[in-house]
Amino acid sequence: MTLAPLASLSLAGAMLAANAPPSVKVLSLAKAEESALLHQPTLEQAFGQVEAAEGRVEQARAGYLPQLNGTAQYQRTTANFAPRPGYVQMGVNVPPSGGWSAQTFNFWTFSATATQLIYDFGLTADRWRSANASRDAASWNRRAIENQALLNVRRAFFAGRAQRDLVAVAEDGVHNQEKHLEQSVALVKAGIRPDIDTATVRTALANARVQLVSAQNNYAVSQAQLAQAMGVELTGAFALADDELPAIAGEDGPAAPLTARALEARPELGNIASQQRAQQLTVQSLRGGYGPSFGAVANAIETGSSLDKLIPNWYVGLTLNWAIFQGGYTHGQVREAKGNLIGLAGQAAALRLQVEVDVEQARLGVQAAKATITAAEEALVNARDQLSLAEARYKQGLGSVIELDDAQVAFTTAAAQAVQARFGLGSARAQLLAALGAR
Repeated sequence: MTLAPLASLSLAGAMLAANAPPSVKVLSLAKAEESALLHQPTLEQAFGQVEAAEGRVEQARAGYLPQLNGTAQYQRTTANFAPRPGYVQMGVNVPPSGGWSAQTFNFWTFSATATQLIYDFGLTADRWRSANASRDAASWNRRAIENQALLNVRRAFFAGRAQRDLVAVAEDGVHNQEKHLEQSVALVKAGIRPDIDTATVRTALANARVQLVSAQNNYAVSQAQLAQAMGVELTGAFALADDELPAIAGEDGPAAPLTARALEARPELGNIASQQRAQQLTVQSLRGGYGPSFGAVANAIETGSSLDKLIPNWYVGLTLNWAIFQGGYTHGQVREAKGNLIGLAGQAAALRLQVEVDVEQARLGVQAAKATITAAEEALVNARDQLSLAEARYKQGLGSVIELDDAQVAFTTAAAQAVQARFGLGSARAQLLAALGAR
């Protein structure tokens, strides 16, 4: 397949970049991708989610580590004694019942308590492992967002390239119509053609200039969209390099091998698999709530009414905590977690089906784009020949201005289709890369 007609269109677009002011920088596809990965706000959000997940891992792990708490308290308190009914203590001078005094005293308390979990039937351990799996899910999600950012910036880059070359097509259309106007004026003066020819060509020229303004506006909008996809502000116009995405291995083959690659590499599948693992561990952790927890405790305390006369005490011991009955609360938690796990299984199955559709759609898109290029090339060659013949016939007074205008419209349309076909292939390959979970 010869690409001469399409290459001429690309050359026209490259000339636009070459004739740009010196201050306009040339932007390559690789630089656009790099900028998107560095500056895209969605990636910053994803990074924040990963950091938050790391924090939750630390929180869950903390339950397995020793805990140390210290307290200090000062009170200005009364010392009135209120005996309980039936209270009897031999050898103690108990104040009369109902007697009290407003006199107050200082009272200091300093305490340090250390605890260590020994065993809780997997409640803390599985919660920790679940947090690790959730952290992995957040990392997979960040990779998925990276792939989406690359897809968006590639699409925007190729769309900008297409709009740039459509400007070249529109400029060529204006140039041809100006040439047609000169011919028409000359032929009308010579009495070969009627005056209406000049009016018709002037109308066509005006329409061509409107199309040029529209193409230039679309090109400016495409630059703003590309800057957005790159995650940067649009500080000025930039020229786009003539970069292409290389062919993807297997793009012309059957869908099955591509689908197998996608099912192994798509980060969305890794994300949901990690979510399932986290939920399974959550179920196990909640089941640990049915049993008791064992721990060790040590405490040291000093109390007294004066800082220089504090009285120390301490103890060490073991603890057993068991929520024997909570009205079915733990059972409800386990049931909820199991339901979430079933829901994730359904999401995973649906996602695998969607991956198959994504791959097939992208593969067919690439093949269709290649076929479109061939058809667009043929249409452009024929339209150029048609325009040359129409111009020759009109110049000789054999053809009508309507024939000339139709030929010009056909050529401009074919040229625009060729531009869209060429850069449609780049966009289709970008979509296939995203469907495969590749970069």
